[in-house]
Amino acid sequence: MNFAASLLGLGLLLAVSPTPASEAAADLGWMAGHWCSEADGERIDETWLPAVGGRLYGVSRTARGERVGSFEFLRIEPVDGVSTYLAQPGGGKATAFRRSEGGPNRVRFENLAHDFPQRIEYRREGERLHAEIAGPGREGKELRIAFEYRRCGE
Repeated sequence: MNFAASLLGLGLLLAVSPTPASEAAADLGWMAGHWCSEADGERIDETWLPAVGGRLYGVSRTARGERVGSFEFLRIEPVDGVSTYLAQPGGGKATAFRRSEGGPNRVRFENLAHDFPQRIEYRREGERLHAEIAGPGREGKELRIAFEYRRCGE
């Protein structure tokens, strides 16, 4: 095989091989949608836009009636080749959580240097999305907070 043919073959391989960014997008596309949770008079809306360019963008809002108690800007994007969840509570400075594991319809992100949470997990089961944040609570005991979402009516 000559040099030109080798370059052509390499170019074709690169053209059809997914990049880490496109793999991240395809792998987490199941998170896209408008998800809601209601309990004790409080409603949480979490919306994830469909992935584009290996990135997902989202927003979360917690409200009681007409009063918004909190909001958060969210994004998942490749950082140094690893899918990274960036959370911005109240629109403040982003905290990064690197993907530590995952599989079909599930993913875990971690930042063990953060106070709380240190882990963020999502799992999709049909038209439901389960999310959980976890880390050290009082007296160092593990604290887990679960969020059970369903698809919102538009």
